[in-house]
Amino acid sequence: MSIRSRSREAASIFRRFFAIAGGYWSCETKWTVRLMTVSLAALTVGQVFVPVAINLWSQRLFDALEQRSTERLMTLVLAAGGILLFNVAVMVGHLRVKRKLQLGWRRWLTRRVVEGWLVGGRQHLISLVPGDHDNPDGRIAEDVRVATEYAIDLALSLSYCLLLLIGFTSILWSISGAPEVTLFGVTVRVPGWLLYVALLYAAAGTTIALLVGQPLVHAANRRQGYEADFRFALARVRERAQPIALLHGEVQERRRLEGLFHGVKLGWKRQTRALSDMMAFSSAYSVLSVAFPILVAAPRYISGAISLGVLMQTAQAFQQTVAALSWPIDNLARAAEWRASVERVLGLHDALRLLDHELAGNGTERIVVERVEDVRSIRFEGVTLSEPNGHVTIEPFDLEIPHRERLLIAGDPGAAVRLFKAVAGVWPWGRGRIVLPARSRVFFMPERPYLPSGPLRGVLSYPIAAESIEDWQAREVLERVGLDHLVPMIDAMERWNETLPMSEQQRLGFARLLVRRPDWIFLEGAASTLDPRGEEDMLHLLDAEFPESTLIFVGHPGGLAVHHQRALLLERTNGSVRLRVADADPAATPDATIPDPRLPDSTLPDPRLPDSTLPDPTLPDPTLPDRELTPS
Repeated sequence: MSIRSRSREAASIFRRFFAIAGGYWSCETKWTVRLMTVSLAALTVGQVFVPVAINLWSQRLFDALEQRSTERLMTLVLAAGGILLFNVAVMVGHLRVKRKLQLGWRRWLTRRVVEGWLVGGRQHLISLVPGDHDNPDGRIAEDVRVATEYAIDLALSLSYCLLLLIGFTSILWSISGAPEVTLFGVTVRVPGWLLYVALLYAAAGTTIALLVGQPLVHAANRRQGYEADFRFALARVRERAQPIALLHGEVQERRRLEGLFHGVKLGWKRQTRALSDMMAFSSAYSVLSVAFPILVAAPRYISGAISLGVLMQTAQAFQQTVAALSWPIDNLARAAEWRASVERVLGLHDALRLLDHELAGNGTERIVVERVEDVRSIRFEGVTLSEPNGHVTIEPFDLEIPHRERLLIAGDPGAAVRLFKAVAGVWPWGRGRIVLPARSRVFFMPERPYLPSGPLRGVLSYPIAAESIEDWQAREVLERVGLDHLVPMIDAMERWNETLPMSEQQRLGFARLLVRRPDWIFLEGAASTLDPRGEEDMLHLLDAEFPESTLIFVGHPGGLAVHHQRALLLERTNGSVRLRVADADPAATPDATIPDPRLPDSTLPDPRLPDSTLPDPTLPDPTLPDRELTPS
């Protein structure tokens, strides 16, 4: 790729990032943000004043030493104290304002990205569409931080170097003089010749550094990807600790983590090689920058054209000018890391935009879920379910589920889960219309209920505030579902998805159902890990507590046979699934006619492992957190 192409690409990334992140300076607190920005700019000017003052002070100090002037020396000592106090005040103020601005920008951008990701089921749907959006948690937590913090750091350091260049350019020009140079018999005066030398020196160093450091960009991006994959795998092991323990999968998980860490090692080695090349050059360059200006100006001092103070001032001014011009060298590694994080943030943002485009249909039909007034049933009107790639999963069907009915959806497990998600509004692929009653509450209970970390009271009330449930109410629902032993732990702070067995987690799902009191209840294997007695108790609890509610069971009939009135069978034929509605007659429809997707070849689960039907922890969880749809 040519330098011009790389420049265009970098400019494009810069514009795209500030198109989504620049709104911070126009947000509801824009005047505070702008005041902090102006203050930071003023403090940066104050930072530049210090080295300029030190340069002038150094010239006078060495002149005083050369002249052995005690009086001037004492005056310069007092001046040094003033410069010191001013520098401390400016540096501390600059640090505080900068960090406050960085945190505010990160908080604003994090909120914007999270609001685009954690809404309308997009945190689930994004995993089903192609694109560069792996590990969104790492992109939000780490890459947003790097993108905002490093952007301000780089902008401030660049501003500082530009102001430093302006200040020391004038100093270097004034002390360079205008020596005469004779070339081919022609004598010319060269005013500010030291400035030209500094420019050529810095330009040569910057060019070499850019060529040597180019691999850092790719190495930093690749390493961050490896690190994110490793972090995600560790987090998944922590989240699935119980099923891994039950399946004795520790060896396989260690092997998988070692494989992912091998990628981390490769990324580290690649970045180390790139950093080594850059370090070899920058270390030689920094040492040469100290000696080179003194050697260049030494002949004028030896000839008596300048004093010792001017010689030292020349050396310092030359170093400061070269340092300002060497900003690309000094910040190449950080700029590479910033760009890598920006690209990952943009990748997630672009994936969310692509998902919005996908959900809008992109010229094709999508499943529409609507709430309609004066409707007391759920209706499926010409509904077809498809995969994101367009392959038909469930062939077109029409269905009406009247109020208070008990309906079983059984058969193909994958199609049943997609139908479950379509009603919840998180599976848009397909076409047709799903009509829900506008003035009723709909509740979804997946096989694996979502249990947020925190007090047990918050688990029962989720997704509303924990304060909404009283002590007596929490105690009553826990006792009703057979979790009396958890009553003393109502306000205990725990990671309940890790501390409770799956059977008790499912009972908590039923307790949450008792708190929410919905009108329409969808249950997808919500009692699959309970023993037959426990499952029957929960189903009788539903019959007793929700006689006026509609219950839709998704899964193998088993103990559900006597609890539903109709069966919706999903039969796979020729690569797609066809829906067949049948009246529920337990005597005429034995369990064997509807295969249990959890039990291959009708093998019973191991009674010693009540959670043995848990999904493979190494595979993505196809279910959704249970949530309530509220009227719009």
